[in-house]
Amino acid sequence: MNIHDCIIIGSGPAGYTAAIYMARYGKTPLMFTGLQLGGQLTQTTDVDNFPGYPKGIQGIELMTDLQEQAERFGTQIIYQTIEEIDTRDRPFKLMTNTEEVYYAHSVIVATGASAKWLGLPNETQYFGKGLSACATCDGYFYKGKDVLVVGGGDTAIEEAFFLAELARKVYVLVRKDYMRASQILIDRLANYSNIEVQFNKEVVALLGDQDQLTGVEVLDNTTHTREVKAIDGVFIAIGHQPNTHIFKNKLALDAQEYIRTQKGSTYTNIPGIQACGDVQDTVYRQAITAAGTGCMAAIDTQQFLANRLIKNGFYCVPMHREEEELYQQEALLL
Repeated sequence: MNIHDCIIIGSGPAGYTAAIYMARYGKTPLMFTGLQLGGQLTQTTDVDNFPGYPKGIQGIELMTDLQEQAERFGTQIIYQTIEEIDTRDRPFKLMTNTEEVYYAHSVIVATGASAKWLGLPNETQYFGKGLSACATCDGYFYKGKDVLVVGGGDTAIEEAFFLAELARKVYVLVRKDYMRASQILIDRLANYSNIEVQFNKEVVALLGDQDQLTGVEVLDNTTHTREVKAIDGVFIAIGHQPNTHIFKNKLALDAQEYIRTQKGSTYTNIPGIQACGDVQDTVYRQAITAAGTGCMAAIDTQQFLANRLIKNGFYCVPMHREEEELYQQEALLL
């Protein structure tokens, strides 16, 4: 049985950063890329808010740089998807989409979270060309322009607030006749003269040419009429779905199915399994914060591996009382 010191699941900024650090520790990590090599950032065009690139960089170029850096230090990259993980025994057992089995003493989960979309047929065509799911990432490109936010929850209003500081006009389309957002955020809308909320409206089509989105078709759910609205940018803000389906009933997840980690660390409820990036981040969801937690996960993993003891032929880790209580409490959530 070939047992790896560390297997990394996912190849976004968090996964690659964890790989760079683990490789520099001399652990020769094994990375499984998943279906989307490089993560969501490969679908982004201009990235202007990642440090070190004063002229900006294309998302796919940034991820290529991170991959090359990880490989330079010895990371082994496998272009497959992990479909199953057994956390009950040591070493951890992982199975790929081709039914190959791998074993590891530690696992870093960096599978990310995917934005929820409307399901319109040409969303892929206009992604990064007028269509976005991240105002913090792309809002700057719409300075002085008219934009539209789709959604009625906290995320949608917070996106609208951010965009209102840049855009000329921000329309917020809410499918129902009320908003699900918290009242304190709804009350703050009155402070922005350039935000206009429209209820009972939903986007049913994206319009534009081959290169750029130029407008949307909007359905009024009360009158059942449709109108075409010219717009420079559309931001979908109906939530994110963490990619945690293989970890259900194996790792502690929160109500939204994000992986729960110990405060101030990347430790999950299973010693030896760390989680980093958007898969455990319900707030920031930025490339740079994902990379930061990837660094944390590698450091936590190295400490885990260094502190192991061999007892009855198996590796085990002594825990402080408060850590043990945390693991026991979170295990109840499984």
